[in-house]
This record gives sequence, C-alpha cells and structure tokens, in this order.
Amino acid sequence: MKQEARQYAVLTPVCLAVAALWVPVCQAELKPISDAEMSQVQGQALMSVEKLVGVPHEFTRVTFNMDSELKVSADSVTLGGDAAGADIAIDNLALGHVSTDASRTQIDGKTYAVGEVVPFWGADPYLELAEVDGQLAGFRFGFGQARGTLSADMNSFSGTIGLKILDANGTPQDATLFDSLTQATANRATHIGLADAATDCASGTQCSPLTALQSLDVGTDNGDGTVGFTDDFFLSFQREGVEWQDLDGSRLINMGSGVSLNLPTSMTIDLQTLQTGIPREQTSYIEQGTNIF
Repeated sequence: MKQEARQYAVLTPVCLAVAALWVPVCQAELKPISDAEMSQVQGQALMSVEKLVGVPHEFTRVTFNMDSELKVSADSVTLGGDAAGADIAIDNLALGHVSTDASRTQIDGKTYAVGEVVPFWGADPYLELAEVDGQLAGFRFGFGQARGTLSADMNSFSGTIGLKILDANGTPQDATLFDSLTQATANRATHIGLADAATDCASGTQCSPLTALQSLDVGTDNGDGTVGFTDDFFLSFQREGVEWQDLDGSRLINMGSGVSLNLPTSMTIDLQTLQTGIPREQTSYIEQGTNIF
C-alpha cells in the first residue's frame, strides 16, 4: 500500500496554569502542511558536496554557503619553501584597503569616506580535493565569487596572474611570468612582462619585477569600466600537476607540483605603467610610508 508522505507543523502551544501549584501545563499537536503552504517556505543548505570526474584525477568539492567582507594583512607569507627558495614568497600582503579619496569610485562601484575600509568581498568559499588511484594529489581553497584589491611585495610567485599589457601598438596581450633571465615560467617567477623577442628582464625592456605591482584589482573586466566577480581566485597545493576545473566547468586551469596562486585581475596596463609600477593602495588606517604595518 502506498503511503503519502506529509510535512507537519507544530501549532502554538496552549498553556494552562494549575491553580494549586501555579505550574504551567502546555499542550501542542502536529498538523499537516499543505503543498501550497510548503511552496512559500525557502531555505538553503549551509554547505554542498560535489563529486567531479576528470582524467586522471577525481575531485571532491565542499562549498560553504556564506559570504564575507575582508580586510586582512600579513607581514610575510612563505609557502613551498626549500633551500633553493620558495614557490610563493610575499611580504606585506593585504586583502582590501582603506579609502583615501571620498570622491573616488572604488572597485565595487561605491564611494567610501576617507579612512573607511574598502573590503575584499568573497562568497561561497570552497575546499576541493584532487585524488588519483585513491591517493591525494592536491587540494585548493578558493571563492565561488571574489572581488577586491590584493596588495603585496611579490618576491617569488608560482601560478598565474591574469594581467593584460598593451604592447607598442596598443594591443592588449596576456602578461607572461619570467625568471630573472627572461625565461617564461609559472614556477617561482620574479618578473612579469610581454612574451616578445624584444623583452629583456635584466634591462627592464617590456618587463618589470613583480614587486612593481604593488596592488592589483582581483575580479573580471566587465568591459564598461566596472569590475565583476571572479570565480577563479584560489590557492592550491599539488603533489603532482593537476588540471583544476573552472567552477562552471568551461575550462581547465593547469597547476604544476608545489604551491600555486591563481590570481585573476581585471586590470590592463600600458608599458609605461609596467615600468613605473602600480602604486600600493593604503592598507593601514594610519599611513606610515614604507612602514606599512
């Protein structure tokens, strides 16, 4: 016999006072909720778990349904270090900044009073594991949506930076990471510039140290001067090369062994700005010059 499943609600208790003892006696009962009433109820899980199939890796992603506005700083971050150096070595790291101009439209399209925090906004944080043959091959932390400023002195960088640079003809080109010898690399890079035969990091021709990029806008270029949210901002750790899937499944992001940062930015700069550098946003409440923190 087929039995119909029903949803029930607890009716408001009816309480009586026993005169002699003044002890309340409460009664309540469950009654079914109609489908029409249930259709008016909305809810969302605190977290969700997805299993994703790749080749050769399989992935498990745990996403938390929450959002946050951040203003965080760190004097120094070193990840994946050994005797030869570090995959990521960053000084004076900050997410978010402090407004210094009340009339300036900030990255989120709003204006802020002088001294007010312009936060780094992140939503739907997730942890993802990559496995092969039952063994952990890597994991990453990221946001389903992220937008804000990242300020840093990047001494060594592994991963990708989604910056665009206008070449001599004014055509935007994807920026390339280099070592000090102008060898293109995604591992422990120290310079950034154009992938061009004329590029020379030693002389500063179409190439600058990563430390020149003091602040970057994390997000996507909407094409109209505004910055949208990105779903590609993540930090990953790999025992071997892993092709992480974009959150919408449209493309793969290949990260080599070690520690990597995928840093998408909406910014496009010209060669002059590449050489002179991008100035740092104010990241403390009291500006202290070179003593940022």
